This record gives sequence, C-alpha cells and structure tokens, in this order.
Amino acid sequence: MKLTCIIVDDEPLARKGLAEYVADLDYLVNNGSFESAMAANDFISKQPVDLIFLDIRMPKISGIDFLKSLKNPPLVIFTTAFSDYALESYELNVLDYLVKPISFERFKRATQKAFDYFLLKHPQTATDYLFIKCNKVLEKVFFAEILYVEAMQNYCILHTASRKLICYSTLTAMVEKLPTERFMKVHKSFVVALDKVTSIEGNSLKIGSSVIPVSRNLQQVVKEKITG
Repeated sequence: MKLTCIIVDDEPLARKGLAEYVADLDYLVNNGSFESAMAANDFISKQPVDLIFLDIRMPKISGIDFLKSLKNPPLVIFTTAFSDYALESYELNVLDYLVKPISFERFKRATQKAFDYFLLKHPQTATDYLFIKCNKVLEKVFFAEILYVEAMQNYCILHTASRKLICYSTLTAMVEKLPTERFMKVHKSFVVALDKVTSIEGNSLKIGSSVIPVSRNLQQVVKEKITG
C-alpha cells in the first residue's frame, strides 16, 4: 500500500526539495506539485489524494484558508517557514507541522506517522496479514506493507516502508505464509513483493533504494512474473 500525495507551495525550490524527499520513500507516490491552493483544489476535486504537503503563506489563498474550505480533507502536513501557526494548525487536525528548512529525517518521521494513521483508518481484509514473533512479541504485518524478506541464517528480516522486523524463522517457512500471487523467491536469501519492484537490471531488482540480487537460473522466470 502507498499513500498518494500532492505538494502545494508557491516556492519552486521548496516544491523540488519535497518532491525529492517523496521519491526517496517507498510508501509515498507524488501525484503532482502545485504553486497555488487554487490549482491544487482543481486537481483534488477530480482526483482525490491521501495526503497533502501544504505551505501556509501563499498568494491569494493561504494554506489554512484552503484547508478550511475542504469538505472532506485528506491527511495534511503543513510545510512552512513560520512557526507561529502551529497552534491553529493543530486545531484543524493537521497531522504534523514542519518548519523549513526541513531535514529528511524529520520529513520521514512525519510521513511514517501519516502512513501508520492511514493504515489504522483503512484496515486490510482479515486474510491480508500475518503475525510474526519478534522479541517474544507477536507483530501483525499486512502483506501490503512488506517490500521484501531477507534471510539471515535462522532469522528473517521483513523490510517494510516504515520498519524492519527480525523474526526467528527460515525463509522457507516464511514463503509458506506469503501469498504466491504477490510474493516470489528470487534468490536463496530473498523474497520480494512483486508489485513493489521499481526496476529490473541484469541480475538484480530495485525496490526503492534497495538492490535485491536474483539467482542466475531464475532471471527469466522472475522477469516474466514481474512484467507479466
């Protein structure tokens, strides 16, 4: 699962910087960048989104007035150079308030909060998750969260967009728990979520910023499975 988002900011450099941050996070999809609230409003009236990165001080219509005008607003994270609107923003149920210049780590924490909140409000179906034991605790993991699984001797690491979960399990046992139409073992140490693969090059796959090796004897089968 990924959150669709848009960026609304009258500063070109701010839009560019936020777009680069979004591109580096596997659980976000940038549906567009807009220099005004009016342009953004025209877009989301036709194509709703899950999350808006919204500047406050903009010409004609401020981010706050724009948000107040929305009947069913999506999740909103304010991105502004001014800290004096923080109180008013939280009264509008804004998810987070980021003051420029925004570091990537701060941006990532805010978007992880948005992703977790979205999953809470949009639970998956009863057959769309598994429980794994991590540090004596059973953790619920939705299949849609999983990017890939990595084997480490008798352990497996489940890589998701927002966390890494280490569990005591062989990769073979983990494969048996995952739906075959959505996951594939591509190497003796890796299982990937097919819909999370962003590119294929030679004997490797790319999922976000991670590069996953593919066994030589599986290259053609993996390519056909992913590309259809």
